[in-house]
Amino acid sequence: MKGVYALSEGLKGIGHTSLRDIARLRDAKRMRVSSWDREGGNGDFIEVEPRQTVTLFEAAGAGCITHIWMTLGSHDHAHLRKFVLRMYWDGEETPSVEVPIGDFFGMGHGMYMKHISLPLQTQTREGRGMNCYFPMPFAKGARVTFTNESDAPSRHVYFYFDYEAYDELEPGIGRFHAHWRRENPTRAIASDGLNTDGKENYVILEAQGRGHYVGCNLNIDNRTLDWYGEGDDMIFIDGEPWPPRLHGTGTEDYFNTAFCPNEEFCGPYSGLILAENKNWSGKSTMYRFHIEDPITFEKSIRVTIEHGHANDLGNDYSSTAYWYQTEPHKPFDPLPPSEQRMPGD
Repeated sequence: MKGVYALSEGLKGIGHTSLRDIARLRDAKRMRVSSWDREGGNGDFIEVEPRQTVTLFEAAGAGCITHIWMTLGSHDHAHLRKFVLRMYWDGEETPSVEVPIGDFFGMGHGMYMKHISLPLQTQTREGRGMNCYFPMPFAKGARVTFTNESDAPSRHVYFYFDYEAYDELEPGIGRFHAHWRRENPTRAIASDGLNTDGKENYVILEAQGRGHYVGCNLNIDNRTLDWYGEGDDMIFIDGEPWPPRLHGTGTEDYFNTAFCPNEEFCGPYSGLILAENKNWSGKSTMYRFHIEDPITFEKSIRVTIEHGHANDLGNDYSSTAYWYQTEPHKPFDPLPPSEQRMPGD
């Protein structure tokens, strides 16, 4: 077996999509790790005690996780922020993925929400069927852990990890990364309305190495009656100075909307899946995925966005960034304790 990325030269051609190429025979062995009842009954779940970490998935050798499905039960209403997923590739000691589970699957504010995008889907019963289709390749092994940072048992954790096993993984394949951040509140700046350096922007991602950024979800809890947008996205690549080559025109514009949106929608690459109030106050969740337009970097990347115009609003911002890069990666800032991850009332 040669590995998924060595199927054909045709896969490298412009216009070849997964649907168009699905008839091509694959040199891979299809595998699965799931929570099925090993005693043959219908107890197809595991329970995770408070402050316990368990390994959900572990595989040796080369392969690629192609799909994750999960659903959860807990007496703790804030469990989407208190349960944490971590993923390790090729024997690394620090995780390449470290995200509260709700945010990993695209749902912010510790709330269940239904949405369908190309890489992430949360479906039925308020979004309790959680799916991820980001490919997650590895050359020497992979491990995924689940930590219950709640004071209540998880009750039920159901999961599928569908993956392909290969004899080897071709060189030049990046490893999947995801990281959660929060600033609560962002520091409101009284200024002349000009931002000429981007230093006070909210930071969605800061990474070093070679890779490509493939998107994020962003959650804003707007405590004012002001429109929270107008904040420009600014993406600094390889240490470039301000203004960066990728300088946007407003928050709603980066997320592919326009004119102060307050209607919920979801699409393959962008969506606004929570708009709590028509006057833009309260909680909002949006996403933008760079699937057709990944943002490449050779040495470093810093993905930022203004909070209000020229950072003039102080609100609760949190986000999950998704990207691929070479290893080793820059270690993440420590994930805040669970009590510091709780959404506002």
